[in-house]
Amino acid sequence: MAKIIFYEKTGCKNNTKQKKILTLTGHEVEAIDLIKYPWTKDELLSFFTGIEPKYWFNLNAPAFSEGLIEPEQFDEETAIEALLKDHILIKRPLLIIGDIKLVGFDVEKIATLIGINKEAHPSIEMMLVDINKGCPNKNNNGIKCP
Repeated sequence: MAKIIFYEKTGCKNNTKQKKILTLTGHEVEAIDLIKYPWTKDELLSFFTGIEPKYWFNLNAPAFSEGLIEPEQFDEETAIEALLKDHILIKRPLLIIGDIKLVGFDVEKIATLIGINKEAHPSIEMMLVDINKGCPNKNNNGIKCP
């Protein structure tokens, strides 16, 4: 099984479910608080190689969900500056699996790399359904993920 470095927002319900899916399927997860982590420009950029800057962002972050900023307004330089200034804007989770870095919890990509056995535990399928619904702490009253 794989060892995964998992940069998360501590307390995020989806990140908690994602880690649980990985551990229930036998993988070792080392969780690191993405918000508190002292990112350098080069280190953070290494996750986004080949990805357009508009996909680097957590669209559930207050600045986006309140319409204060739009992901399309950023080029690579302004995007990385924004992410380094306010870590809540970083799309999560960020994952390191061996030499591979991933942005977001792409089940198919992760399953191809290390396997996710949906039959390993009865709750995995329901957690995957819940994760695909989006942020569970965001509703019509403007409540954001913790």
